[in-house]
Amino acid sequence: MVFWFLDSSSNQQFFVPNSTPWPYLASLSASVGALGFISWMHLFGVSLFFYGILLLFSIAFFWWRDIIREATYLGFHTSSVVSSFKMGMYLFLISEAFFFFSLIWGFFHSSLSPTPNIGCQWPPVSIVPINPFGFPALGTALLVVSGVGVQICQVALINGNRRSSILGLGVGLGLGICFEVLQYHEYCDAFYSFSDSSYGSCFYIITGCHGLHVLAGLGALSVSFLRLFFFHFSSEHHLGFRFSAWYWHFVDVVWIVVYVSFYHWGNLG
Repeated sequence: MVFWFLDSSSNQQFFVPNSTPWPYLASLSASVGALGFISWMHLFGVSLFFYGILLLFSIAFFWWRDIIREATYLGFHTSSVVSSFKMGMYLFLISEAFFFFSLIWGFFHSSLSPTPNIGCQWPPVSIVPINPFGFPALGTALLVVSGVGVQICQVALINGNRRSSILGLGVGLGLGICFEVLQYHEYCDAFYSFSDSSYGSCFYIITGCHGLHVLAGLGALSVSFLRLFFFHFSSEHHLGFRFSAWYWHFVDVVWIVVYVSFYHWGNLG
């Protein structure tokens, strides 16, 4: 398939963006952040990690700005371009699903065949599991209701109800932030650390990765909230928000699986 520049004198369905440094700079900043995280874990300081993350967020801001400009002001996102974006989002969500599947598979492997060094039982000896009906249950309820708020926003946006869409998205954002705060308090109250056998490793890796994905979802929803407030979306054109909603529903489903698998089934002696 051949891609052409989209202009007023062309009937082509696709366009090629102008040369941009953002993909290269994003890869570089992500590599710096990864190296910084490794050095942080080896007690060489946290500065390099934060510099990499700060650079990555800065690049994401400018890259996102260019995409919003193409979609909202220049009209370059035709139906064919939108279809290709949707396919890319489907593939991205599938890859994320396999990522979490691999982590949860590691948890089930450890719990279904506990080794002698953890006492041949699950949860391991000396591990005091977190009560699933405390912070985890409350966090699950908050995240589910947050997803309902995001869905209300999408329905209201399609029906042209601007006030309800802003209210629904605001509720979804607020409850998502509350979930992250609860997750932090849960970490503070946990009776085990990352190094406490495979139980602690599985717990912090799975919930930590999910928490990072929730943060990414909150960032996407925040951008969508600002764009909604500044009239960037209409009942027919709101692809950016739709992708944010899809991603938010995805992290909702992942958390429900984690909650049932780890906090309930995984805590059975």
